[in-house]
Amino acid sequence: MEIPKNEFEKVSDKEKQSEAIVRPNMSYWQDVWRRLKLNKLAMAGLIFVIFITLLAVFGPMFSKYNYYSQDLNMANLSPSSAHWFGTDKFGRDIFIRVLYGARISLTVGYVASLLNIIIGIVYGGIAGYFGGKVDNIMMRIVDILYSIPMTIYVILFMVVFGAGLKSIIIALAVAFWLTMARIVRGEIMSLKQQEFVLAAKTLGASSTRILLKHLIPNCMGPIIVTLTLSVPDAIFTESFLSFIGLGVSAPMASWGTLASDALDGFQLYPLQLFFPSIAICLTMLAFNLLGDGLRDSLDPKMKK
Repeated sequence: MEIPKNEFEKVSDKEKQSEAIVRPNMSYWQDVWRRLKLNKLAMAGLIFVIFITLLAVFGPMFSKYNYYSQDLNMANLSPSSAHWFGTDKFGRDIFIRVLYGARISLTVGYVASLLNIIIGIVYGGIAGYFGGKVDNIMMRIVDILYSIPMTIYVILFMVVFGAGLKSIIIALAVAFWLTMARIVRGEIMSLKQQEFVLAAKTLGASSTRILLKHLIPNCMGPIIVTLTLSVPDAIFTESFLSFIGLGVSAPMASWGTLASDALDGFQLYPLQLFFPSIAICLTMLAFNLLGDGLRDSLDPKMKK
């Protein structure tokens, strides 16, 4: 059978270009990073988070002031070239105390979130994967812990460990993993019905391997978003506890302690309250913007 030549026509250059690959192949995480970079607010949040973290770690090393030395002759000074944020009622440099406060507040946020992700993922993963009575018992424990106010945790741990940073970190670690556990449980219960889990079971994979190698990695999107948003929650909670007197002991100070100390002289020296307050607000805003950007970038439905 011969096909007439007049049935064929040459492909034009424009049609050839339409078949070209317009974007190089990339992995899922490379595509997430590409989309995150397109979100200007999220990138601004990420840059600020990195900036405030580096400033808290290295900033005090380059200053001649520290957070505890007092000089009553220099009390309540206005901002100047010598003291960028002024001084407090004891003559201590507020700028350095804000940086040291950032160390404490960010340490609480990062450590509490790290413990949150470890405990919450393991607990929620086990409950969601095994289901049944195991899930019922484990989630009832979560419900009981949810009913206990955060302040009670802090007071109980202060009785055992004494007042200070350790008690706050432990209290936040005990309370903050509950939300993560519920999120991971829901994701695992949805994913364990998928075909790739059945294939892994058919090949003889153990429950531990299926959970750690197949299910949890597929939950990383919601986990990362929840983790990012839990950091500002921990910072705000620590600041609130320090504000009401359940925080670190003097002369150390977190942002909440600085705000509490400045409250008495607010009418005369409002800037002493402004600087730690704006540090809390900007940090929480940056983490929230980053979390929103990660949520959009990690969602395949938002892919363009």
